[in-house]
Amino acid sequence: MNRLTAAVAAVLASVSSYAQYQNVSDAYSDLYDSETVASFKRHVSFVTAAQLEGRKAGSEGEKAVAEYVYGTLKDYGVDMLTPADGEVFGIAREPGDTLASRNVYGFIQGYDRNLSNHYIVVGARMDNLGTNVMTVDGKEVTQIYTGANGNASGVAMMLELARLVSTNSLLFRRSVIFIGFGASSETYAGAWYFLNRSFKDAGLIDAMVNLDMVGAGQGGFYAYTASNSDLNSLLASLSGQLHPIYPELRSDEQYPSDHRAFYASEIPAVHFTTGRYTEHNTPRDTEAILDYGMMERELEYIYNFILELANTDRDITFRDEPVPEKKSGHEDVIPYYDCDQRPMFLNSPDPRQFMEKWVYQYLRYPEDAVMNGIQGTVQVNFIIDKDGKVRDVTIAKSVDPLLDNEALRVVSASPKWRPGRLRGEKVAVSMTIPVEFRLEKKTERRKFGINGR
Repeated sequence: MNRLTAAVAAVLASVSSYAQYQNVSDAYSDLYDSETVASFKRHVSFVTAAQLEGRKAGSEGEKAVAEYVYGTLKDYGVDMLTPADGEVFGIAREPGDTLASRNVYGFIQGYDRNLSNHYIVVGARMDNLGTNVMTVDGKEVTQIYTGANGNASGVAMMLELARLVSTNSLLFRRSVIFIGFGASSETYAGAWYFLNRSFKDAGLIDAMVNLDMVGAGQGGFYAYTASNSDLNSLLASLSGQLHPIYPELRSDEQYPSDHRAFYASEIPAVHFTTGRYTEHNTPRDTEAILDYGMMERELEYIYNFILELANTDRDITFRDEPVPEKKSGHEDVIPYYDCDQRPMFLNSPDPRQFMEKWVYQYLRYPEDAVMNGIQGTVQVNFIIDKDGKVRDVTIAKSVDPLLDNEALRVVSASPKWRPGRLRGEKVAVSMTIPVEFRLEKKTERRKFGINGR
């Protein structure tokens, strides 16, 4: 039996006998775990096992994780596109020294004849830092960087998202690719190889979702899009729906990760993470720091976001259309999420206050639209100027003139806001909000969401 086979066998044995070796209180607490939490724990226990020695890029431990990811995705109904031990690629670090790492990926076919050949990629890095040998009292001690949050948590999240998408595959118009990236620590080599050498239809990838360090819930839950207005709008559109948790949209990158390779290929990407934590890149990054309840809540939100991505009719662009050249005397306009202090409506920086206290208080469903069953979400652009006045109200996405005109009327009549600030100075700020008109059982029902761009 070779070293890898022995290691994998040992890890599988340790996972299968998980309950046998935990203390009694832990065993009883696991009785109350949901199916999802139990699956999270199973995945994390395998990926962080000491036998894998921190799964350094190119190591036997990384290969074992690749095999585990392959088997789990296949069991979950994903059509696999790589060998069972992954698609191997080499990284030349210096003459005569080539590191061999691997990616593992497969896909779930979308149902829409026009969109099924377009893809949403959901990825997580498999590798970590490996081990470190140090001398303590004259003796060598090996430290293992198990990386429970970085990134066993992301691998576990990716696998459970694959299960959900597979179970509900008939709901997805676009196809969804699930991938475990190898050698992420080597300048995102796995992601680069996938986009530039491996996946021939990379030009048909509409967006990417990166899951990296999603398990340390004490710091919050964040989404980073590099200020992509289309992704920001989709994230915001979910804020009007009922979810157990919502990410805070950040304009600063919490951690560099595989999403950067997609940015380099001009593919829109969002990085979901629970943010910075003190155990990062230390031997203390163990399973004990993970908040599985938090991860379960994140799973629900991220699944619904992927569903929204896969089904949207909008073109998700990497960069906004060029802004017309500014005419003399016109002020600079700052995107909402780029402000140091965001505009405030009724003393609240949360745009949902504007939706609840103004838009949906005064919005009137046009009678002709009700009679003809017209409904949908109108995207409205507007600017809050340095004096707090709402101006330049336009339709970003039309549904019907009846609904468009009503949305324009209400937003244009807005009272003054408290203006936004950048570096202490008042600035004009651009925003986009989705105004939803929805009919149900011949009665008017309205939902709301917000988006800054």
